[in-house]
Amino acid sequence: MSYYKKFIVKPGAKVRLKDIDPGFRDGYKAEEDVQAALAKNLEKLASLQELLYAEHKCSMLLCLQAMDAGGKDGVIRHVFTAFNPQGCRVASFKQPTAPERDHDFLWRAHRDVPAKGEVVVFNRSHYEDVLVVRVHDLKPKAVWKKHYDQINDFEANLAANGTHILKFFLHISKDEQMQRFKDRLDTPSKNWKISEADYTEREKWGAYRAAFEEALEKCSTDAAPWFVIPANHKWFRNYAISQIMVDYMEGLKMKFPPPSVDADEIRKKYFSKKKKKG
Repeated sequence: MSYYKKFIVKPGAKVRLKDIDPGFRDGYKAEEDVQAALAKNLEKLASLQELLYAEHKCSMLLCLQAMDAGGKDGVIRHVFTAFNPQGCRVASFKQPTAPERDHDFLWRAHRDVPAKGEVVVFNRSHYEDVLVVRVHDLKPKAVWKKHYDQINDFEANLAANGTHILKFFLHISKDEQMQRFKDRLDTPSKNWKISEADYTEREKWGAYRAAFEEALEKCSTDAAPWFVIPANHKWFRNYAISQIMVDYMEGLKMKFPPPSVDADEIRKKYFSKKKKKG
């Protein structure tokens, strides 16, 4: 079974994260077991993105969500850097600014959706309004409950206009999260990532898990599927996502567009050997 089918959340399916092993690694024992396959996938992704950019018919939106320290930055660094920056950018969703709060919750997401030929990665996303907003009771339940349908409509509209959407939930355990927090403390170059909120938010682990489960259940559609990626092992996380991306993008059957000039005429004019006179 392909990783696309293995990790996808089927529309309407129930999601119980406690029943999904975040340490799953599909029989692989160590990073060395997938290094060559990952490198090959990254080469393929580079070529596939060139096709997407050149064909200029559709676009891709990739959403990353996770508990704190779940590995969103790591995926961007180790997988999506395969893409040429000329046709790829990252949009990060932090606490809303004043202008963003003055608009509907999807406004800031719509500003950053990809243009034709472009790949955009959402580091966190419009789903924060059914995650953080819900857990911290920032809006009434009657308000955020409506967001699921609004998100589905938003994503369906993007898909209908040529945007391919893949959404990845990076699934780690609570123990793995604490170990990563400790690594931040023990590694000077990672100290800047330390936040007191990281630890206080752990008290809401159950509430966040419930919020993620409902978002995954209600907003995984044929047009914009969610994938639950086992992410305790960073190397397996990267390999799994790269494989899903390759499988999906190869399925688009993209082609380079024909030249906009007469290539044969250009070749004759500038590269054919001139016959000697006499």
